[in-house]
Amino acid sequence: MDAYQGLDQQLIGGHWQAGTSVKTIHNLNPYTQQLIFALQGASIVDVDSAYAAAEKAFHGQLIQSAELRKSVIQKLQDLIRARRDEIVGWLIRESGSTRLKANIEVDAALGIIQEAGAFPDQMLAEELESKDLQKRSLFLRKPLGVIAVISPWNFPFHLSMRSVVTAIACANTVVLKPASETPVTGGTLLGKLFEEAGLPAGVLSVVAGSGSEIGDYFAEHAVPKMISFTGSTEIGQRVGAKAVGGERLKRLALELGGNAPLVILDDADLDLAVELTVMGRFLHQGQICMSTNRVIADVLIHDAYVEKLLARVGQIAVGDPDDPATLIGPIINAAQVKKHQQIIQVALEQGAELIYDGGIQGNLVAPHIFINVDSSSDLALEESFGPILPILQAENEAHALELANSTRFGLSSAVCTRDLERGAGFAAQLDAGMTHINGISVADHANAPFGGERNSGLGRFNGRWIFEEFTRTHWMTLPL
Repeated sequence: MDAYQGLDQQLIGGHWQAGTSVKTIHNLNPYTQQLIFALQGASIVDVDSAYAAAEKAFHGQLIQSAELRKSVIQKLQDLIRARRDEIVGWLIRESGSTRLKANIEVDAALGIIQEAGAFPDQMLAEELESKDLQKRSLFLRKPLGVIAVISPWNFPFHLSMRSVVTAIACANTVVLKPASETPVTGGTLLGKLFEEAGLPAGVLSVVAGSGSEIGDYFAEHAVPKMISFTGSTEIGQRVGAKAVGGERLKRLALELGGNAPLVILDDADLDLAVELTVMGRFLHQGQICMSTNRVIADVLIHDAYVEKLLARVGQIAVGDPDDPATLIGPIINAAQVKKHQQIIQVALEQGAELIYDGGIQGNLVAPHIFINVDSSSDLALEESFGPILPILQAENEAHALELANSTRFGLSSAVCTRDLERGAGFAAQLDAGMTHINGISVADHANAPFGGERNSGLGRFNGRWIFEEFTRTHWMTLPL
């Protein structure tokens, strides 16, 4: 099977073509810093064309057939399995994914595709109990129309796929805007896969362009009925404001930032706690919204935990993401590396004690671990999105809960304890969308609700929850 060609083009209305922006996207390998290719960016003219094609495809009922949608989804799964090495290779080269993380991402995408395969058969009318004995009462499950998808660079393939395949499974059409850092794995690669799977032209368009040029326009455009956005809280808030600030209100699905705590209670298995920390914080360099952004350790076990953690962190392989032994690969770009350097410097200025400094070389940022972290400091309150770990000390279980909830975010969380009933009781009090007891904070099951509270977003992805988000109900009564 030949590898895909022409991934440096825009897909608009079934045609692969150069963008019309004067801006060029330089697609760089985060590890080697070599240029993969230069892509002519999309302009607002291209956005208009893509939305027009999607609207035409929707009204033309090109994917009204449930059998067609199921066929496309099945072929898509087969293609991803057949092209797995090709996709993994792109994730390593373009997003700096380690081989471990890239394979996790492909599996996650396959899971969400399999889940979406059931949706075409669920787009049915459902009878309700009628309160008027002379009438029938029922509701229809209908597609929304055109859905706009904005995806991030950290898990580009999966986080684009979970919205795109679900939208199409529910008979919507889609315009996808991938992150500029990952135009292939978050965008054009999906375009090629769906095209090969038999999706009719115009149902999916991909426009890769600078956020400063097309971002606002993409969100405030009159055509899409819904914006599905995954990314930072700050940009998500802007997207939300643009989406609802125009003449036509849009639905929103926002999956934003996090500040996930790993709470280690006084009865925890410390060897397990250390492994949860290492995988929860350092998988994909900490560039995951669910990543363990802080550890909260009970005072009774704090010192013993820290000692074990330092011994384990020294064994972590940092370097070439293509090496199967590597856990920490490159940060996505130099701007993010500079941000991490600033976070470290501010943490030191605010009194935190740096007890492990793995160093920084190019885009490789090795683990940095802090103790004696003030709960009101930037390090404790803000998402670092990198391999920087603050450890906070809790006086007792009640204090640990207070610290865990002392954040404007509420996405994922984790609790480590030998007493599962105690852990479940603690987890139920966390102001978060997801909690994992004796598991890492990074978890995503295709049939389980994924999403957060507060500044971590709106709505839920996966399973029946995303089906509800990407469809609409239409109530109808008629005489018997």
